[in-house]
Amino acid sequence: MGMLADRMAQVSASATLKVAAEAERLRRAGHSVVDFSAGEPDFPTPEHVKAAGKAAIDANFTRYTVAAGIPELRQAICDRYRNDYGVEITPGEVLLTAGGKQALFNTALALVNEGDEVITHSPYWPTIPEQVKLVGGVPVIVPTSPDDGFTVHAEAILAAITPRTKAIIINSPTNPTGGLIDEATMGIVADAAARRGIWIVVDLCYEQLIYDRVPHNLPNVLFERHRDRTVLAGSASKAYAMTGWRCGWTIAPKELTSAFNVIQGQTTSNITSITQKAALAAITGPQDAVGDMLSEYRKRRDNVHAWLTAHPGIKCVKPKGAFYLFPDISGLLSPGGMKTSTDFAQALIEKEHVVVTPGEAFDAPGYLRISYATSMEQLREGADRILRFAESLQPARAGA
Repeated sequence: MGMLADRMAQVSASATLKVAAEAERLRRAGHSVVDFSAGEPDFPTPEHVKAAGKAAIDANFTRYTVAAGIPELRQAICDRYRNDYGVEITPGEVLLTAGGKQALFNTALALVNEGDEVITHSPYWPTIPEQVKLVGGVPVIVPTSPDDGFTVHAEAILAAITPRTKAIIINSPTNPTGGLIDEATMGIVADAAARRGIWIVVDLCYEQLIYDRVPHNLPNVLFERHRDRTVLAGSASKAYAMTGWRCGWTIAPKELTSAFNVIQGQTTSNITSITQKAALAAITGPQDAVGDMLSEYRKRRDNVHAWLTAHPGIKCVKPKGAFYLFPDISGLLSPGGMKTSTDFAQALIEKEHVVVTPGEAFDAPGYLRISYATSMEQLREGADRILRFAESLQPARAGA
């Protein structure tokens, strides 16, 4: 009999966390490391949010709260979605989670049976299919293409539906590509799901990091068509630079939210009481920091995109949201040189001390994920090192 439960054989470790550990090892060895692996803002948490956390500690707001989260925070989330999207939500449909990951995992635990199929799109954030596997479900992956900016197409999603489909998970803006799903596509998918009783789960963790004013009111599209089987997963991590505070949420029908409450009541209970007060300040307070971060990300995106694509072996779609570039480096790979993007990423760490995440982690061999949630100086330095490394591969490529 094996030591571990059988389900562990289905699940892979987080490649992004593995790469971060490699960066830490090099730093400790005294190297000057440029780390493009981090999926988190490099900005500090806004001052008024930190102040609310400190005030909560000083007021001894350090005990358990109800598992779903304090009522005023759940109400604040309802108010924000009403203001941003024009949708009506009640606090009984909201539950606070330890980041977006717990929001999605609660959903998988509550909905997916052994053998149920769950459709999602690639390149994907690895946590989405791995969580499906962890609860005994079967991820069904619909690929998207760089030719149209990794856009999710309704026909491809609908073609993947079978009698075993339990849910469809959409991530928009997408980690790692920054691609968006448009409202019309979401509407077609929602109508098809409504006819078949399939759940739709939308990971909106990057919803406030969209660069152009494009229609992206997915909550409204879904609530109009498929309200009784829609789950929205949100997070304070990216928009408010609160990754370490661990604050996410689900918005779901009351019956499903009750199931989430049971799951959380028997696993983690409430998210940190102090975090809840900080998140309340983030959601209800001034939103200037969100706009400031977005405009800084836009500048970084435009610069690092221009620097890297100056090399003929690097092709890259300019992302519409989030804070990742997802360049295609297959032009730098060859049978006689670097064979895979994993090889490329490993050699880049060893030779130039630049940390990137290989595309294999996202079901996209031949690509790299580069987070530009770091300073312009680091981006310039890292881009220079990547270009220097790419140049060093030229002879191997020519002779391949």
